[in-house]
Amino acid sequence: MIRSTLPVKSLALLSAGVMTLAACGGGSDDNNSSSGGAAANGDVPAWCGDKEIVLGMTDGFGGNSWRLVTTAAAKDEASKCPSVTDFQYADGQGDTQKAIADIQGMVAKGVDALVVFPDAGEAMLPALRTAHSAGVVTVPYRVDPGGEDGKDYDVFIGSDFKQAGTLWAEWITKNLPDGGNILFLSGPPGNSQGTDEAEGLHEALDASGKYTFIGEDPFEVTNWDPAKTQQVLTAAIAKNPKIDVIVSDFGPSLVGALPVFQQSGRSIPAIATSDGNVLSCFWEDNKAANPDFKLMTISTQNDHSRLAIQHAVARATGGEIPKDDVYPSTAFEDSVTSSPNPVTCEKNLPGDIYLSAEMPGDKQAEVIK
Repeated sequence: MIRSTLPVKSLALLSAGVMTLAACGGGSDDNNSSSGGAAANGDVPAWCGDKEIVLGMTDGFGGNSWRLVTTAAAKDEASKCPSVTDFQYADGQGDTQKAIADIQGMVAKGVDALVVFPDAGEAMLPALRTAHSAGVVTVPYRVDPGGEDGKDYDVFIGSDFKQAGTLWAEWITKNLPDGGNILFLSGPPGNSQGTDEAEGLHEALDASGKYTFIGEDPFEVTNWDPAKTQQVLTAAIAKNPKIDVIVSDFGPSLVGALPVFQQSGRSIPAIATSDGNVLSCFWEDNKAANPDFKLMTISTQNDHSRLAIQHAVARATGGEIPKDDVYPSTAFEDSVTSSPNPVTCEKNLPGDIYLSAEMPGDKQAEVIK
């Protein structure tokens, strides 16, 4: 998915023990970066085999904090395998043709394995198929490009987005047992993540007859962009005198829009979404003045890239292939029960970090500065 939060100026160097991020300089139009791999402290993981490889990773869009942290997580995971002798990275910058060219360029340079975030979906399938046919271990993840495992690429590492919808629905049922109006926000039109999440929500809530989904079906389109989110939410507030819960699959993008409720003389409603430090801090600052403002988050899943890296490296180096090929959706924060975690604001760290990620918040701050 394309995540949008505050602008991020550049990639930063990760700390010792993690692969070095080295931005391509000198006016190249590929915006590639490469780094050497070294084993992290501790035992070599089972998914790391003995065959030395060059590993590539391409993003359809890599220029915001969520993507930077997700890419850094992938580099960190790859650094655990000493057989990865080089790591190449390319950012498609939101341009589908560049993203396709980046894959082609990786193949031409001779990478042995390639992890791809195929933001453009099925438009990326021919390029993935070409890489796979050339003998490159090819692992798309997160956005479904169509095609088949073993035919068009080695394996697609998806996420159980429907489960995210189910988790939100369970929380809504417990905290708004009498029903209410639900506004669901997601990314670009027709994105598979939002569609799957909507399915989980409806399966869990519709049978009771207590809940009404307002707005566009299956979701209001925000492109995961804060400015667009504010436009959509402002219009929804004006149109609907009663909004009991907002569901969003990217919580940080809500923050700029939520004050519109207070400006309209209304309490911020309950929110079921994904985590982000900026959202947790907003809740901490505004909960007292907004009695309806309950908050539940699921993990923002920066570590989805780690599972994709494990599969690519295992297949290319002769390591043990992980059993799981679907990254789970898991609950993270709950302002009502504090289970599995209370809502936590780290005021000394940037808003654009994600405390559900394996990488510590201070290390994320180094990546996005």
